[in-house]
Amino acid sequence: MGRIIDIGTGSYTVMTLVAAETLGLPPEQITAKLGDSDLPTTPVEGGSWGAASTGAAVQLACQEVGKKLLKVASKIAGEPLSGAKIDDVLFEDGCMVLKDTPTVRVPFGDAMRAADLTAIEEEATAAPGFGDMWKGLHKSKNIHSAIFAEVKVDEELGVVRVTRIVDAVAAGRIINPKTARSQILGGVVMGMGMALHEETFSDHRLGRWMNHNFGEYHVPVHADIHDIEVIFVDEPDSEVTPRGVKGLGEIGIVGTAAAIANAIYHATGKRVRSLSITIDKILD
Repeated sequence: MGRIIDIGTGSYTVMTLVAAETLGLPPEQITAKLGDSDLPTTPVEGGSWGAASTGAAVQLACQEVGKKLLKVASKIAGEPLSGAKIDDVLFEDGCMVLKDTPTVRVPFGDAMRAADLTAIEEEATAAPGFGDMWKGLHKSKNIHSAIFAEVKVDEELGVVRVTRIVDAVAAGRIINPKTARSQILGGVVMGMGMALHEETFSDHRLGRWMNHNFGEYHVPVHADIHDIEVIFVDEPDSEVTPRGVKGLGEIGIVGTAAAIANAIYHATGKRVRSLSITIDKILD
């Protein structure tokens, strides 16, 4: 009872972790729901902003649930949490625990049974503006990254191999390192495609693409990808969202093609300023 969190949209994994951490529950005891018109209105799912936007709303809603649990705990005989305020209590392992007296623990179920409740439902809205975000603070709140590329270029054939890429990303608090790393890896591979493979040709008479299938429009494959290292800078920013989270978005793509182009220049002395950097441009 009281252990199902309804979510309007967003990543199952991230939203579950936000709810689990806020209420101190094991993730396996939380069910995330989305795609149901009976749930609260949420922003569109895109641009990797679920953790930053919907995640903030989930956190606020869970905090309201916590306040309600503390309130109904007064119905328990003996009132073990009598006089306690929300800042005096920790939520862990499905219990409310007094910070100053950790031996005083009240399970959520006990509090709800004492108040004759079978469910607690709370709704919260998170809007831009945490920490005076839009009130004139001259501070950058965007994510940013530094990308380093190593390439090998065949002197005779002009074939480029990207042998190593290191992408250091500062994106606020990273809630789920595994999925965040996967997001960056995918973006880096897309950036490699932009730099070396993806080239379109248009028919200027008919206004149509000439290479409109994967037989002629090349994208990176496994053999093209070597060592990719992702580094996350621990930089929570509570002025952006309550949990210090920012959306990763497409930061893995941004700068990757430029880093590869610079590496090719360092290796060959050839500065190519149009993408994709194909063999003919290097040998020209």
